[in-house]
Amino acid sequence: MRIKLQLATPDDVADLIALNTAVSERLRADFGEGYWVAKATEKGTLFTMRHAKVYIARYRKKLIARVNLTTRKPWAIDTKYFTPCARPIYIVGMSVDPTIQRGGVGRQCIAEAIRIAKEWPADAFRLDAWDAAAGAGEFYRKCGFREVGRATYRIAPLIYFEMML
Repeated sequence: MRIKLQLATPDDVADLIALNTAVSERLRADFGEGYWVAKATEKGTLFTMRHAKVYIARYRKKLIARVNLTTRKPWAIDTKYFTPCARPIYIVGMSVDPTIQRGGVGRQCIAEAIRIAKEWPADAFRLDAWDAAAGAGEFYRKCGFREVGRATYRIAPLIYFEMML
């Protein structure tokens, strides 16, 4: 399956909510309750779309993945851990349909995000991942991201990652 990311529109909100709900339900089933389980809402999804570019991937018209990119530093990121650069892009959310995870879609999303970032232009990707079994730290390492630090935001332990472009 080959995917291509495209910008989401307000018409995609219901599908985005369904995807995020499926991911949260899988995380809850696999790891129990925790800060990694979130309730997706229309209001929250539209808020995200105002503050980040939400890119989606579809396969046979079904929404199978999303990646949220922004130049705005998220509140949970402490920039002292990162390599100084002029134009970082932050990955502030990524989801892959749980029924097709571990099939290469996530890696394709990262490859597409890199392509998009180079056109933006940007000189680095930055993100955080939960420092917990439910976190995606190993996925980001396998995709070529480098761990640059660890911190706790409120009660959530985080691992910071970057990829210089």
